[in-house]
Amino acid sequence: MAFVLPALPYEKTAFGELISERTFDFHHGKHHQAYVTKTNDALAGAGLEGAKLTDVIRAARDKGNKGLFNNSAQVWNHSFYWQCLSPEKQAPSGELKAKIDAAFGSTDAFLAKFKDEAVGHFSNGWAWLVLDGDALKITSLHDADSPVAHDGMKPLLTLDVWEHAYYLDYQNARPGYVDALLGNAINWDFVASNLDGKGVDRADQQS
Repeated sequence: MAFVLPALPYEKTAFGELISERTFDFHHGKHHQAYVTKTNDALAGAGLEGAKLTDVIRAARDKGNKGLFNNSAQVWNHSFYWQCLSPEKQAPSGELKAKIDAAFGSTDAFLAKFKDEAVGHFSNGWAWLVLDGDALKITSLHDADSPVAHDGMKPLLTLDVWEHAYYLDYQNARPGYVDALLGNAINWDFVASNLDGKGVDRADQQS
């Protein structure tokens, strides 16, 4: 069996103007699909038949196979990103809010710092909220790099800051895209579920 493009957990029209159906058509239907296709093509003869996606990413990292790494990591990154979004506005609560307050002072302070990381990230990549031990940490990774490739990095939340994530709706205004999603479209229930340290598993799949 080959890896497949995961279905979106909502309709492509669910976000209205925040994330347009056209953006989902291209971002999910073309970009994400292309990473899946290229991963499957690159697996031919790689000796990884039946491996999980996360195992493929780590094997590609260890072998220095950049083509396989970039495409397989992007399959995982996007699969995680879609789950971080919600068409219904939510807010952090419970244990997650307590950890945010402890690490950053308040939800507003956290959102401002996360925005700074996402907007200030040069060129393509991903802004991340991760568990570092038992504490929360904001970081970013370039291009296709992924928490899967970093032992001990436990992902909670990501924003895709590649231009294809926002250009159709926001043109070159990355800050507008980041503000819109952080203020209105984050699935904080999903983020909170990842406090168990098993976020990597939630975007994995078996080949």
